Amino acid sequence: MAAALRRDIATRAASLPRPPGLAVLLVGDDPASHVYVRNKIRACQEAGIKSFESRLDARTTQAEVEAEIKAFNDNPAIDGILLQLPLPGHLDAQRLIQAIDPGKDVDGLTLRNIGALVSGMPGLVPCTPQGALILIKTVREDLSGLHAVVIGRSLLFGKPMGQLLLNADCTVTQAHSKTRNLPEICRSADILIAAAGRPEMVRGDWIKPGAIVIDVGINRRENGTLCGDVAFDEAVLVAGALTPVPGGVGPMTIACLLKNTLEAAASSPRPHEILLK
Repeated sequence: MAAALRRDIATRAASLPRPPGLAVLLVGDDPASHVYVRNKIRACQEAGIKSFESRLDARTTQAEVEAEIKAFNDNPAIDGILLQLPLPGHLDAQRLIQAIDPGKDVDGLTLRNIGALVSGMPGLVPCTPQGALILIKTVREDLSGLHAVVIGRSLLFGKPMGQLLLNADCTVTQAHSKTRNLPEICRSADILIAAAGRPEMVRGDWIKPGAIVIDVGINRRENGTLCGDVAFDEAVLVAGALTPVPGGVGPMTIACLLKNTLEAAASSPRPHEILLK
């Protein structure tokens, strides 16, 4: 699905008057972030999207990061801005996110885009929930009336995922660390989405036979191998559809980042119109 989406994006990007532009801002030395950024830049090149990259030292001040974001906002060749998270602890991440032009907010985290999602209006939708919904709909197009359980309530994934499912006419239960009787709640789910950040927390006997299971977690075991929030070997015997970790939701996240960049480019003013403002 991710490969097909990226091919379609490349075709559409080639038809635009200029290449779409994606700026990635990386602050600090988080190893996982460096890997993610490298993968995103490579994906941009393959899709015909021009990438702009800024790597700042971990000691960079709030004002310096805000100035970099403003420069990206003002650059007419840049259609999308991605602030790679997490940020060093001394920086106010929420303030920096809100400094991004909502029309270039390809992560969908500014208040305007969050409000658009909640109200069902057009806007840029967070990439990982968007990718998860695409995967779900490959199994079942009409989700009306299905019971969806989302484990997790983060602004980056859990809350927008629940809203997307609600917009698709699901009955949504938003579970979290304080939820009681979690296994019982999960067993009632037609769609179960795990984003708790706890290795193999969801066991096979938590899953309703035939359920669609999306595993958003990515955790490293003591032996160095990766696993999700779902016990895959148990779940695969019960679920009707199940995403693996790695190689499941991750590729869809990058594909949807490219999709958001393309959509931002397609709806943005042309450079001469910007200069006239």
